[in-house]
Amino acid sequence: MPRFPGVDYLKIDSQFSEQELLVRQTARQFVDDRVIPLMRDCYRDGRFPNELVPEMAQLGFLGANLDGYGCAGMNSVEYGLIMQELERGDSGLRSFASVQGALVMYPIFTYGSEAQKQHWLPRLQAGSAIGCFGLTEPGFGSNPAGMLTTARRDGADWVLNGEKTWITNGSIADVAVVWARAEEGLVGFLVERGTPGFTTSDIHGKLSMRASVTSSLHFADCRVPDAARLPDARGLRAPLACLTQARYGIGWGVLGAAMDCYETARAYSVTRKQFDGRPIASHQLVQEKLAGMITEITKAQLLALHVGRLKDAGTADPAHVSMLKRNNVAIALDCARTSRDLLGANGIVDEFPLMRHLCNLETVKTYEGTDHIHALVIGERVTGVPAYK
Repeated sequence: MPRFPGVDYLKIDSQFSEQELLVRQTARQFVDDRVIPLMRDCYRDGRFPNELVPEMAQLGFLGANLDGYGCAGMNSVEYGLIMQELERGDSGLRSFASVQGALVMYPIFTYGSEAQKQHWLPRLQAGSAIGCFGLTEPGFGSNPAGMLTTARRDGADWVLNGEKTWITNGSIADVAVVWARAEEGLVGFLVERGTPGFTTSDIHGKLSMRASVTSSLHFADCRVPDAARLPDARGLRAPLACLTQARYGIGWGVLGAAMDCYETARAYSVTRKQFDGRPIASHQLVQEKLAGMITEITKAQLLALHVGRLKDAGTADPAHVSMLKRNNVAIALDCARTSRDLLGANGIVDEFPLMRHLCNLETVKTYEGTDHIHALVIGERVTGVPAYK
């Protein structure tokens, strides 16, 4: 299998440090050697490649941008480059790493007690434990403030009732970060698998993200001790801050899918001959499509890199990440569609990754804030007027 050559029209590699390039190369080689050979069959079978989790952990990919507790302590750009390469393999694998790091380890690291950190973070980093993030509900996705899941104090314990859905890793998770409404406001809990009253069920029939586990979480008088509560998570800002971390990784990740689609189409166009025996790359319409894709990928790379530098400087805010996520998912989808078109009928068979990326990206456009919600975040930033209702 040929190695991925990379996509760097504007010499953006010159803006990365040697360490950042080394991290990317490590992730790139892992994806070439271990991920891509598995993903066609995983997608066909609707199977998450559990066997890759220990390998990702050993390479430091889980919670990569956190410090201590066995985590790699990478900067935001290094973390982004890992997400880029993982999603070049498949969005489902990047989603696993995003949830594990940004939506499970990050809230424990940021809002948890020291005992919770010591207990969970080393295990999650090592891949010996898997986590999930329970925020979205059947009736409340874009409006998490309307959630119906409740947490009621009962002596020294809390009793949870409600349902969460569209939860990545849900049925394979050892611990769920669960958000519920209490008298005190929104509260976060760490609920372990096997806790009485806590059950999961998988969502079947997916035509997208087939190599990812997607579940519902059910709580029926689920009793947890107060020690399971995240003590520093107060109000809606806490889960939204977690989502910002995940959205940042998505903004980088979808670049990998876009690059894979572009390179597949470019390589195909210079070898596929039609009409007079010339490669289709010699036709103006084909070159126009390739030029459009490489231009949009390049702009998206610059956006991701700049937001990463802002994040490392502590000056990025959620509205910046909303632009990153919204723009880069859109261009990745366009690249997948255009690449599929350039391959003609071959574009729909799974010998090539285009339809797999395209179907996955339709989901990525929706989760972690829809395209429309991010447009409203940007709109509020530039006008000062919220328009969510």
